Amino acid sequence: MTLPSVLVVPGAWHKPDHFRLLVHELSDIDVHTVCLTSSGDDPATLRDMHSDAEVISQAAADIDGPVVVVAHSYGGVPTTQAFRERGNIARIIYVASFQLVAGEALVSANDGALMPWSRRRQRRGIGDYVEVISPMTAFYHDVDAVIARRAVGQLGFQSYASMSQPLTATAWQTIPSTYVICEADNALPVAAQEAMAGRADEVFRLPTSHSPFLSRPAALARLIRRSIEDR
Repeated sequence: MTLPSVLVVPGAWHKPDHFRLLVHELSDIDVHTVCLTSSGDDPATLRDMHSDAEVISQAAADIDGPVVVVAHSYGGVPTTQAFRERGNIARIIYVASFQLVAGEALVSANDGALMPWSRRRQRRGIGDYVEVISPMTAFYHDVDAVIARRAVGQLGFQSYASMSQPLTATAWQTIPSTYVICEADNALPVAAQEAMAGRADEVFRLPTSHSPFLSRPAALARLIRRSIEDR
């Protein structure tokens, strides 16, 4: 059986290299990653959620054949925006992610505010951006210390616009979806994940932090594979 390609969409502050262990576990599958425009090392260059959606949409269109999109955390927002028509998208897998509806923004999940482990910053001549205050605790508390330190060092900044812009499309209403709940998550409360998971067609659970692609990449890869192969 020929499996669909996989397109990995990082969450806020994260880069494709954060997912290298997961990509390795899926080495027999055609895996692609995207670099989001709202995240980066220079706050002056950060763009917004709609720009991210365009990048994701184009990345999927460039892949020949069916695609399963694996979206982590914030990555679920522009992924949901990106696919007004199903096209070649076979499934969206939301990993501790924001599976929202049109009219909602990432901050909607926290009553319009940023999460307490992040802070909004302003710099003259640059759009507002967001920093992570305590990434070890928020993202990586069950990750090997060496891997976690490298992951922290790779984090960038995140545009505030990307977190506050509401969706105008809801891809999972026409595309099958899977939700992976991370039960030891300090970044996105489990109760919020469970509420959003109620919108998915199937739900899996992992006993991990917000970053199973670093703490349990083989386990996450098995769930991704299971979701793909069960179709």
